[in-house]
Amino acid sequence: MIRLRAIQNKTRKLFEGMSDIHYRLQFHHDLSPAGWYLGHGIFIENYWLHEVIQGDNQFTADKSLFFARNCPLFERGPRLPALQPLAEEISAQQDSNDLLLMEKTPPLSEHPLFKDEYIENFIIQHYAKHYESICMVLNQIALKKHNRDRINHPYKPESTLKPHALIKNISHINGGDYCIGGEWPFSLDIELPSHEVHLDDFFIANTPITNAQYLLFIEDNGYKNKNFWSDSAWQWRESNKIQHPEYWHQNKHKQWYGINHKGPYELNINDPVYGISHHEASAFAKWAGARLPHEHEWETAARLELIKCTTSVWEWCSNLLYPYEGFKSFPYEDQLPPHFDNKHYVLKGASPHTRPEIKRAAFRNACLPHQRHIFAGLRLVFE
Repeated sequence: MIRLRAIQNKTRKLFEGMSDIHYRLQFHHDLSPAGWYLGHGIFIENYWLHEVIQGDNQFTADKSLFFARNCPLFERGPRLPALQPLAEEISAQQDSNDLLLMEKTPPLSEHPLFKDEYIENFIIQHYAKHYESICMVLNQIALKKHNRDRINHPYKPESTLKPHALIKNISHINGGDYCIGGEWPFSLDIELPSHEVHLDDFFIANTPITNAQYLLFIEDNGYKNKNFWSDSAWQWRESNKIQHPEYWHQNKHKQWYGINHKGPYELNINDPVYGISHHEASAFAKWAGARLPHEHEWETAARLELIKCTTSVWEWCSNLLYPYEGFKSFPYEDQLPPHFDNKHYVLKGASPHTRPEIKRAAFRNACLPHQRHIFAGLRLVFE
């Protein structure tokens, strides 16, 4: 109960001081408006606690807005109610739901979804995933604002980011059979069932690629050399004129700096680079004479505690998301998750905006190869 209350409060706090316009505008074509995530969170909470468990759909009869599959991204903002009334309604409803969970008695408490506190954990993790989505929207708001203001209000970092050469600071993982996957009831269905996989020997970098190391790729014409890119990646790069990470800018003095939810800031040479797509991560790996890890390699290295900074940035993996053998959709029964489409690549790890409820080696994030608004970077594997 304390964990649920904490993530509810943390999510609402992101909207303190937000204007109604920023709350409902779509700032990125792959993201919903921030306000939709707020309303979606309480809708899903009510869907499970009231409609599914108690057969009461008084809060969820209208599924045209907050059920994602029923409402296209571009329609969500205009249909949102005003921020303040929605925030007040959500706060009151969460108070009521928290009381329900604290005081549940038979026959309510005997519902199978309450076993081992499964549905509480599920709702908490649902909030956690969208908490980070809202943080992405806040970054996009700041990015758009800086694009408007940077001519009249230029930013000059105190020090200039300099490129650093790659150093093969790596760990050797012996070939063998390793356990992969999560544990019931704390893991989501796509992490289950736990199973063994066989891995060949590999060498994995101890840390993710840093800002300074990524700058070396840029300055070595990594974005201009077609040899490092797949055909589809090169076409995407050319069509979108991609030349640097999503949240990087360069001023008239040729100094690089970053943009986050607070605005422009100085890039630290040792911080992991983020805001890159799978296309860019793969190109960097090829340029470096390496490759991206398979998710099983990453998860094994993390479980063995042989790599560092595993929660500093989401890290692109080489493989597409797929269902483990024996996968069973739960609690959305008989519904294959939409990311099992042979298009989404796995990301492992976490970012500074990831809530602790989903920070675990087994957790499987997934995005399309062109998406770079996420807090994603990379780690290398060497043969």
